[in-house]
Amino acid sequence: MPRRHGDLLPRPPAPVIARLRGTGERDIPWKLPSLNQVRYLCWDLLRSARMPGSLVGLDGSFPRRAWLRCLPSPRSTPFTFSYLVLLLCTTLVLRFADPVLTAKLLQLSSTDAHNLWRRPLTSLLTSAIWIEDGGWIAYAAIFALAIAPLERRFGPGRTALVFFSGHIVATLATELPVMALINSAVLPNSAGRWLDIGVSYGFLTTAGALAYLARGQARIVALVALELFIVLVYVVDDPGSLDSVITVLGHVVAAHFGLLCWGPKLQAGQAEQAA
Repeated sequence: MPRRHGDLLPRPPAPVIARLRGTGERDIPWKLPSLNQVRYLCWDLLRSARMPGSLVGLDGSFPRRAWLRCLPSPRSTPFTFSYLVLLLCTTLVLRFADPVLTAKLLQLSSTDAHNLWRRPLTSLLTSAIWIEDGGWIAYAAIFALAIAPLERRFGPGRTALVFFSGHIVATLATELPVMALINSAVLPNSAGRWLDIGVSYGFLTTAGALAYLARGQARIVALVALELFIVLVYVVDDPGSLDSVITVLGHVVAAHFGLLCWGPKLQAGQAEQAA
């Protein structure tokens, strides 16, 4: 006989339920519930909400297991996990390698107008393997929220395509106008030389796609959070500088490219597969 979700944990004895619920066992004196009794009550609440029983272990450790399943792993989210490992390696290089070497590597990888004109492929490919501020843990949390859910739903190949296409589109959409303004002498040559590296264009594209795929009020919350994130990054940076203006425009392009282009495309493909 197959095991039902409600059979994953043994039923508590009747006195326990009586103490916690007040079901009429008035001859049993009241006392504070024990930890096991609280666990049984939580399990009953989960059953009534029809929570998947696979999230609850035999030892009652469902919160821990549920959170662990949200983390990137080489089995469930190979692209997200591998990318985080790569970013960890490059972060360690920036921290422990010779500063002259790291400065040269970052200069060659930057997608500023000067580099895009001289070495477009190299800069586009390598600019997304560095995080300048070294905050790897923060990026790991962002990847778990903005990339891993998309990969669980659509696979590593399509997720990588969304990520890198957003990185390339947002970079070209912001740097090509700068290049044109420099050639027309509207901007000085120095505007084409600055450090433009990072993964924000990529994960904002996947975040935009996820926001579109959300339903009901969750979509509104995701959209508001996405726009607030872009504004917050701009405000805490140097809002008056040209670099910050280019960056925030790239963030806007990336997020809305994922929202308006990839979101509908992914949803349509999923609907075709379901049909």
